[in-house]
Amino acid sequence: MEKFLVEISARHVHVSQEDLEVLFGKGAELHPVKDLSQPGQYASEEKVVLRGPKGELSARILGPTRSETQVEITLTEARQLGVKALIRESGDLDGTEGGLTLVGPAGELPLEKGVIAAKRHVHMTPSDAEKYGVTNGQVVGVKIETPERSIVFGDTVIRVSDKYALAMHVDTDEANAAGISGSAEGEIVSF
Repeated sequence: MEKFLVEISARHVHVSQEDLEVLFGKGAELHPVKDLSQPGQYASEEKVVLRGPKGELSARILGPTRSETQVEITLTEARQLGVKALIRESGDLDGTEGGLTLVGPAGELPLEKGVIAAKRHVHMTPSDAEKYGVTNGQVVGVKIETPERSIVFGDTVIRVSDKYALAMHVDTDEANAAGISGSAEGEIVSF
């Protein structure tokens, strides 16, 4: 089967406009510095501190703003910060925990929910999904071959939208487990 791009998604934050203004001041806007592989998505110039009971880490805000604020960290980072991150798809925040305070130059924002470890997933257009024989929400296995740590990731969610570009996203814990540096290629191997 044809292979596709596998990218590493480092810790980051998505914010609502309201929360952006708490952190950066009234009328604050995100300033793009780098386009991401998904159309319309970008890394912004703005960063915040994630303050937890056990420590702090810096994280970049990705744009554009969203309806709800969420923090995407690895399970290792959750332990470093002293919080619990449930494994969830981006945007699925019901029942998630908080425990972090976002610190920006203009203010602090304690989170009551929204701390997640993103479930690994493959973004696809409808035509990509047809080509690979998969459907939105389907869970598959993806094989990634690297020189010394090839791996098959199970529990990988297929996410289909005409707004997506074909790419799999894994977090830095998962990338380290597979020995991925930069990016790699994957292929669907099980359904």
